[in-house]
Amino acid sequence: MIRTLYFLLEKEFRQIMRNKGIVRMLIIAPVIQLILLPLAADYSVKNISIAVVDNDHSTASQRLIGKITSSGYFKLTGYTGSYNAALSMVEQEKADLALQIPAHFERDLVRENSQKLYIAINAIEGTKANLGGAYLTSIITDFNDEIRVDWHTSGSSTGPDAPQISIASSNWYNPFMNFHLYIVPAILVTLVTAMAAMQTAFNIVQEKENGTIEQINVTPIKKYVFITGKMIPFLVLGIIIFTLGLIVGWIFYGVVSTGSLWVLYLSLVDYLFAMLGLGLLLATYSGTQQQAMSLSFFFINIFNMMSGAFTAVDSMPGWAQAIVSTFPPYHFIRIMRMVVLKGSGITDILPDLGAMFAIGLVLNVWAIVNYRKTA
Repeated sequence: MIRTLYFLLEKEFRQIMRNKGIVRMLIIAPVIQLILLPLAADYSVKNISIAVVDNDHSTASQRLIGKITSSGYFKLTGYTGSYNAALSMVEQEKADLALQIPAHFERDLVRENSQKLYIAINAIEGTKANLGGAYLTSIITDFNDEIRVDWHTSGSSTGPDAPQISIASSNWYNPFMNFHLYIVPAILVTLVTAMAAMQTAFNIVQEKENGTIEQINVTPIKKYVFITGKMIPFLVLGIIIFTLGLIVGWIFYGVVSTGSLWVLYLSLVDYLFAMLGLGLLLATYSGTQQQAMSLSFFFINIFNMMSGAFTAVDSMPGWAQAIVSTFPPYHFIRIMRMVVLKGSGITDILPDLGAMFAIGLVLNVWAIVNYRKTA
C-alpha cells in the first residue's frame, strides 16, 4: 500500500508541476487577491457627503457643523438655506445625507431646552446609509451632551441639575478596531477554500476527460488509496498558499498571530481534510470540468456569503445558523479569528476542530464510496 501510494504521489506532483499555468494560478493568484481584497472589503465608511441646510446661522449651528465636518467621516458638499436644494443634491447623488437645522435653533435650545433636527439619508447603498446615519446621530448626541455641560457649568441652564454619566470602553483583542485584523484571516480562509474545493475536483475530472483515469481503474489499487493519493498533493499546496497568505498579511497589513502558529497549522490540516473531501466528492458527481466548476462555484458562493467572513452568523435566523454550522469554512474562520486576535489554544477551539473533522470524515467516506472503480 505504501509503495503504491508513493508512486501515485510521484505521478500527481509531476503532473501538477508540469502544468505551469496551474502552479501560477494556485500560488500567484491568491497572493494578489489577498493584497487587494482587504482594501475593498472594509466596512468602515468614510468621506460621506453631507449637505447642510442652515436656517439659523447661529453660534450653535456653526459649532454643530464644525463638529460634524471635523469628525473625519463627513465632507461638506453643500451649504444652503433651502431644503429643496439640499434634497436635490441627494437625488442627484451629489450628497449622501442632508441635515436641516431649523430657524431659531439656538434660541429654542436656550429657552425650551430642546430642538429638533431633520436628517434625510440616501438609502440606495444600505451599508453606507445605516453607518452614515448612525455616525451622524452619534455626533449630534455628543454635541447635545457638550452644550448641556457647557450651559450647566456657565449657569445659563434653567433646568434641574442632571447627573452626568461618563462611559469608558475598551476593545478587547482589537483595541484600535483595526478592520484588517478582522477581515484578513477570513479572506485567507476563502482563498484556501477555493483552491481546495475546485482544484481537487478539476484534477480528477480532467483525468476523466483525458481518459487517463481508466488506466488506474484497471489496476488493483484500492479506492481509498487512490483518493488519498489525490488528496495529499493539494494538502501540501494548501499549506503553501496558507503560509504565503500569512506572510502577505504580515507584510502588507501588519497582521501577526497572537496565538501559536502550530495551532493554526493543525487547524489548517483539519480544515483541508474536510474541504479536499468536498472537492473529491464533487468530482465523483461530475463528468466534465464545466460540471465540476458549476458545482464548486455553487458551494463556494454559499460558503463565502454565509460562513461569517463578511456578515455575522449570529444575526441570521436559527435555521440558517443550524445550516451554517455544517460548513467547514464557518468553523475555520472562527478558529482563525480566535487564534490570531485572541491567542486561543487547542482547548478553546476543540469544538470547531471536532466539527471540521466529523464533516471531513463524512465527506471523504462519501467520496470513497461514491467513486466507481471498474476492474
